Amino acid sequence: MSKSTWPGRWLGRSPAFADSHTRARKVVSPSGGIMRGKFPSRKNGRMVHHEGLLERDAIYLFETSPLIARYREQPQTIHYPDGDRLRRYTSDFELMLITGELVNVEIKPERRLAEIDIQHKLGCISMQMQRLDMSFLVLPDTVIRAEPRLSALRWIFHQSPRIHPTTESCRMALLKVGDVFPTSIKNLAIRLNEYGVNPFSMLMSGMLHCSLSTPVTPETFVNPIEELDDAWFYIAKEYGF
Repeated sequence: MSKSTWPGRWLGRSPAFADSHTRARKVVSPSGGIMRGKFPSRKNGRMVHHEGLLERDAIYLFETSPLIARYREQPQTIHYPDGDRLRRYTSDFELMLITGELVNVEIKPERRLAEIDIQHKLGCISMQMQRLDMSFLVLPDTVIRAEPRLSALRWIFHQSPRIHPTTESCRMALLKVGDVFPTSIKNLAIRLNEYGVNPFSMLMSGMLHCSLSTPVTPETFVNPIEELDDAWFYIAKEYGF
């Protein structure tokens, strides 16, 4: 995977302190009935543009994955050869992993991936990405919208505070309540409240884990992750996240 220093100066995870991001491609006019919108990203500290509900659902995965540090929409445009023509392409997202590695992501419905012209286009793009030493991944809706994982992560995201507590405060709180595990999210939230932290931020930072094979509720049991390098869920494990 490629590595680079992320451009810009990041001052925090609140929109009030975020750097701006200029998208490489902007939609001039609406088409195809796509619902476009903005997502209040806590990782990026700004509103992230999305084109369609599938991209919005992917953002929930990016926000809650402890292996993704930052992400940008429509980050840069590359040119790729297609026969005797030179075409342009802008990925939907660029993910920066906690390792510093970058992954370009294309969001596509599974049914579209069966189309011959789409397969040809993505094949050309993939080969050019390899020439440029850039990681490229196609995320289909079958992965993004896998249930009950997506609903669980959306719920966790919306239960968490807009600004997460510091890593150190979470670690100290875990040491103080270590005797309660395994316990439910509800009970842990009560115990952690006096320390000013919460289980949802800890899940999103990778300090706690719970099962995503069943719907997550306040009664769901959680446990600390023994090794902070381990992830409690993966979107695309072969790419490191």
